[in-house]
Amino acid sequence: MRTRLLPLLIVLMAGVLLALGFPLAVSVAAAQQQRVVVDRIDDTVRFAALAQFVTGPSVMDERRSTLQEQLDRYHDTYGIRAGVFYREMNSMARAPQNWTLPGEGEGHKAFEEALSGRRSQDPPQVWPWQRGERLIVASPVVRDGDVVAVVFTDSPTGQLRSLVLRGWLLIAAGESAAMLLAVGAAFRLTGWVLRPVRVLDAATHDIATGRMNSRVAAAGGPPELRRLARSFNEMADNVEEVLEQQRAFVADASHQLRNPLAALLLRIELLALELPAGNEEIASVRTEGKRLAQVLDDLLDLALAEHAAADLRLTDIGELAAERVAAWRPLAEEKGVLLGGDTAPVTAWADPVALSSALDAVIDNALKFTPRGESVTVDVASTGAASTIVVADGGPGLTDEELSRIGDRFWRSGRHQNVKGSGLGLSIARALLVAGDGSIDYSRNEPHGLCVTVTVPRTPPGG
Repeated sequence: MRTRLLPLLIVLMAGVLLALGFPLAVSVAAAQQQRVVVDRIDDTVRFAALAQFVTGPSVMDERRSTLQEQLDRYHDTYGIRAGVFYREMNSMARAPQNWTLPGEGEGHKAFEEALSGRRSQDPPQVWPWQRGERLIVASPVVRDGDVVAVVFTDSPTGQLRSLVLRGWLLIAAGESAAMLLAVGAAFRLTGWVLRPVRVLDAATHDIATGRMNSRVAAAGGPPELRRLARSFNEMADNVEEVLEQQRAFVADASHQLRNPLAALLLRIELLALELPAGNEEIASVRTEGKRLAQVLDDLLDLALAEHAAADLRLTDIGELAAERVAAWRPLAEEKGVLLGGDTAPVTAWADPVALSSALDAVIDNALKFTPRGESVTVDVASTGAASTIVVADGGPGLTDEELSRIGDRFWRSGRHQNVKGSGLGLSIARALLVAGDGSIDYSRNEPHGLCVTVTVPRTPPGG
């Protein structure tokens, strides 16, 4: 969500800054040019005052000499071409001497406007990329109410363009700094908005993986998310209470049914003494009774596994796996199955009792379905942040659909209904592992069989 929300905020902020920056840049350029234009108008007014009293084009009097001297000094000092021209465009005085008025373009237009009695007030805007562009300013020379000549200045724009560009660079620097602040504010804003969502997501994942005591602190973020956090906590409390009631019911029912079932099995045995030896019906009843007793024991174990908290400690799972392999080897030898593997020393954080029980369930399941002459391997390995115990058997294996259902309570493959079991062994193993932040996964074992991977963390709780 952050990757979608951040670009949206950044684009909006960039749009706002650009919308403010472009008019400001245009305003800076216009202000710099207006300052230069006002300065040139002042110069033309001064030259017009000197040219006002020059008598005629053919007379080189003192006033005309003074005007020429002022124009030459002006050109030498500022590099600006300036001159005073009669209406017929012949010069009264000019600097440099070889300069002539343009016959067309903006210069000619400014000259015509000055002949009509108007000064140049708003010449075209000069932009930094317009190299070679000139700034034209013209003012009329008025004598006795008539325009007798025009003062004309033709200025280079290099310094003006440099000033405009410098102003634009300052604006760009300010916009960049504002954009960085906006990006930082966007990160803080999205973090503030999404922090409760991340916490809620983590709590949901914890509950989904069996840690029912996870809750969300409804102290930060927008009011809507705080209300959502409170609602989530209420929902989690209700779900935990319902599950606790369910566990209590299963445990109580299993416990309460054991005594009547034990009495029933005893009566069946007494009844069997009265019947002929080898009676098939009584043997079937005895088998179903024992199976029911096993189911009740497994239900009680499952309820206890889901309810009990894990006692996590640093454990050598290689040594623990070797112990369980040694404990199950006599049964494997009795069935003609080779039980072994690589149980090298590997440490991890686990509840030794719970992990032993889970391994017992997995190895028992593997031995049940592995035919005589095949093998069951138990391999221990370390993979970065976790340690694994892989139990692979040489049984018939499962289909893709069956792999998706294995571990469900009371589920058994239709091909294995004649194999002894209640369908709760792997469910109990999963409950024991989840309580200690572990997991159990299933896959095919090549060329045939089932591969069960038990994973436990190598880092301490909260580390």
